[in-house]
Amino acid sequence: MKEKRLEIILWSIAFPGFGQILNGQFLKGLSFIIIEVVLNYNSRFNMAIIHSFHGDIAKAVEVTNYQWLMFYPCIYMFAVWDAYAQADGKVPPYSFLPFAFSAYFVTVGLIFSSTLRILGVLIGPIWLPILFLIPGIGSGLILRSLLLRYADHSS
Repeated sequence: MKEKRLEIILWSIAFPGFGQILNGQFLKGLSFIIIEVVLNYNSRFNMAIIHSFHGDIAKAVEVTNYQWLMFYPCIYMFAVWDAYAQADGKVPPYSFLPFAFSAYFVTVGLIFSSTLRILGVLIGPIWLPILFLIPGIGSGLILRSLLLRYADHSS
């Protein structure tokens, strides 16, 4: 069953909504796909990705519509979490925390992505949020571990 959960989470990471479709939740999956396409189109996310991969970070910042892109991290991470949680029955306690904290940190990375420089280099609206994903996952895992340890000691 863990193999199925891994398959579903990887498809959901590839495109929000695909995990739900694999879970047999077609309407929910289609809803996530439509939301993703609307956010992607209006934020000009794909253009920002293209410019970022070409190393033109200033152009990536210029084309990004931050008002729309700010919704993306939370929708994306919730879709991934939802697919994961629905994939295999029982969900481990507090397993939502790495997903939620990833959404928070990626959003903060996005907020600062047009101005924050690391070692004098502007990282931009694609790479900085991705870098902020790492402490988001880490914070969520640490908090989950602390809560599980506390729950074990109190019972």
